[in-house]
Amino acid sequence: MSPDAAQQDAPITAENLVKRFGEFTAVDHVSFRIARGEIVGFLGPNGAGKSTTIRMLCGLLRPTEGRANVAGFDIIREPEKVREHIGYMSQKFSLYGDLTVSENLRFFGGLYRVARDVLPERMRFAVEMAGLAGREDALVASLAGGWKQRLALGCAILHRPPILFLDEPTSGVDPESRRRFWDLIHTLSDDGVTVLVSTHYMDEAEYCNRIALIDRGKLVALDSPGALKQRSLGGYLLLIECEPIGVAIAALPKAPGVREVAAFGNALHVLVEDADAAIKDLPPLLSGQGVKTTRIERIKPTIEDIFVRLVGGAKPESP
Repeated sequence: MSPDAAQQDAPITAENLVKRFGEFTAVDHVSFRIARGEIVGFLGPNGAGKSTTIRMLCGLLRPTEGRANVAGFDIIREPEKVREHIGYMSQKFSLYGDLTVSENLRFFGGLYRVARDVLPERMRFAVEMAGLAGREDALVASLAGGWKQRLALGCAILHRPPILFLDEPTSGVDPESRRRFWDLIHTLSDDGVTVLVSTHYMDEAEYCNRIALIDRGKLVALDSPGALKQRSLGGYLLLIECEPIGVAIAALPKAPGVREVAAFGNALHVLVEDADAAIKDLPPLLSGQGVKTTRIERIKPTIEDIFVRLVGGAKPESP
């Protein structure tokens, strides 16, 4: 298959990717395919292998085992070709604080070999997208986090790449700026850009077409947010508000039909086999332990519930 055909079919494919650092396995036989224009979110604990996987796919880190193609190019044999066809935005935004907005854009335009005759138009687009019109001469170090974030995205897409890798791009940015950033990501996706983004924000995972849950280097789930919430729990979820909550946390796992208990703020999320039976039986059971139940009802699971269920109990490792 030619690079163009592969790009149209699945611009990103990974087959049994492995990365070891000495005896530590950071990425453990990870496989997936991402379609053109799709937004896939990597979600997992710190040290789970998200950034390592992205760096391999960008041609920045050589796999220990396995193979992958990005934009139709092999990441091992053709890493330079891969880098020509992608945009990459790291956690640190990759900007130079002692350069102005325009100087950063001009610098990255040179790195990406953007033709001189189109660079001014591309720079204007990036400035407008970042909301920095009129501040082209401002030092980047003086900008707020949301502006830096959108400017870094503008730098990453100056060469109009078909594939975009974003490594925790919203870390440390206020909620409003994060929301505006995701609006930009969806605009790019609508134009056919394929996006792979790692995040530790549960609400951001809801913005993705599919979510890849990664734990200790392994891909433990890959599906749409709705499908993950529908099939991953293996039971029914109850919200229980009660006092004292600590006694309830100790008592509930021993109750018949209770599979898991997790604290969510001042309430509990309890996974049960039979919702109706649990709603009837658990309040008197808790009352016998000196716990007063003020609210108990069945609720729809969130991505955070899925995360706790599939990876929340794991202790992340680090090299």
